[in-house]
Amino acid sequence: MAKATVRTILLVGLVWALLAQTVLAEEVRRYVVEGSKAAELDACVEPTERMRRMHFEFIKHQRIATVHQGIRGTKYSLAGCVDCHISYDEQRQPQPIDRPDQFCGACHAYAAVDLNCFDCHASVPNRSEDSPEAQAAHQALGLGPLGSLAQTHAGGGER
Repeated sequence: MAKATVRTILLVGLVWALLAQTVLAEEVRRYVVEGSKAAELDACVEPTERMRRMHFEFIKHQRIATVHQGIRGTKYSLAGCVDCHISYDEQRQPQPIDRPDQFCGACHAYAAVDLNCFDCHASVPNRSEDSPEAQAAHQALGLGPLGSLAQTHAGGGER
């Protein structure tokens, strides 16, 4: 009788753990905001799981390279992250990426991690998506042209 009770408790615990893991996976997956270039891609500049765990390290090392060595334009630039993960509303206006319903803001709120990058840095691109600079930055990241954004962003909104 005791063994059956223990087995039942373990089985129920296992089912709850699997259910929680599935729910959490869906919760994390929703942070790639519909209407962003990132929503069209299978992976970021690194595999998704690596980016989830290490993005702050990549950004920190890029900051050091930029500030101390003057190296700009690498694949780990914060501007590149914003250019790819930003979403647009129905009027094609960029939505601040640090808002609680946007890419950085939503994930940082979920993880209960302070998001202070945008205390100093712009939370929207400082140029239009059609500008030569935005096109060049996107090409430098190996993401292809931004030409398809007009169709992608026409619907706007978030997940």
